[in-house]
Amino acid sequence: MRGIATTPSYVVMQPTTLCNLNCSYCYLPFRGSDRRMPVSVARAVAGAVRPWARSGRFSVVWHGGEPLASGREHLLALLAEFDDDVEHHVQTNATLIDDAWCEMFRGRQIRVSVSVDGPAARNADRIGRGGRPAYDRIVRGIEALRRHDIPFSALCVVSRPAPGLAAELYAYFLDLGCDVLGINVEEQEGVNTRDNRHPAADVSGFWSEMVAAWRRDPRIHLREIEWTLRYAEAVLDGTADRVLPRELDPIPTVAYDGSVVLLSPELAGFSDKRYGDFVSGNVLHTPLADILDGAVTRTPWIGEFLDGVEACRARCPYFGFCGGGHAANRYFERGRFDVTETEHCRNSKIRLLEGVLDHVRDHQQPTAV
Repeated sequence: MRGIATTPSYVVMQPTTLCNLNCSYCYLPFRGSDRRMPVSVARAVAGAVRPWARSGRFSVVWHGGEPLASGREHLLALLAEFDDDVEHHVQTNATLIDDAWCEMFRGRQIRVSVSVDGPAARNADRIGRGGRPAYDRIVRGIEALRRHDIPFSALCVVSRPAPGLAAELYAYFLDLGCDVLGINVEEQEGVNTRDNRHPAADVSGFWSEMVAAWRRDPRIHLREIEWTLRYAEAVLDGTADRVLPRELDPIPTVAYDGSVVLLSPELAGFSDKRYGDFVSGNVLHTPLADILDGAVTRTPWIGEFLDGVEACRARCPYFGFCGGGHAANRYFERGRFDVTETEHCRNSKIRLLEGVLDHVRDHQQPTAV
């Protein structure tokens, strides 16, 4: 895996900067402001996406802010610019979901992913603008999805991995009814400056416990665990070099105003004294394909990041598993893009792989003599 692909597999779209919640760990800088994406931005992106979608599966991920805070009519107007062969996904806190939203999701075949951190006691960081817990409203939204038989994924943030937590969370999400579960150990990025260092044994133990819970009842697709097992299988088969793509996905994030940030959506809205605002172009002025084609030469910070990826390749035994990590984690943790190991690497890559392998070793069948 070297360099950055000029054709993405998906685009992230920000229909509004506004979020109706004020979660303690949120990285977004403008979540208190309602800056909505004009239809002209969606039209420009849809034109770029059209040939990519015709040549294979392609997704548009509506992210925020809280995408539903842009309103149904506005979001429908943005969606209407895209052809039917594009898959649409929405990442939502679920607090605004009602029957009308469910009818829209079903009518437009939108895939829904809900952010929820487990049972009520585990959602203390997920609060409304007035500081009140948002859990009851999240659950009401999920109940609406279930009432309309709309399948959904769940995204869970874990702030402090600890013994017993993984089994508790997995049981909760089994009961919740999601079909896919992603686990994010809290990251230090954006406006969230909380410490994300944890004892290594706690983190690897959390992942080991999670894979044990999943193996007992694997009804949910567990994103991190299944990816890790797929990589481990490839290592054993001698095909590990085929697991990662040949080039990095550029992951273009199109902000409400049409500006494009590549590789890490978390960088959108921030700036650096050396590199400015991290933006590689604006779809209202330059076609998205052209922005991607010239990104490396015209966006200096990307070159620095690629230097960091090569440093990881040279130094880190886990490179084949993670491919060098994410630009935002390097920048927000260590202030540069050409550094190597971060706390995010340790929590969500190194300890993840070690935890899964610990579980495998602990549950090996004894060899018959």
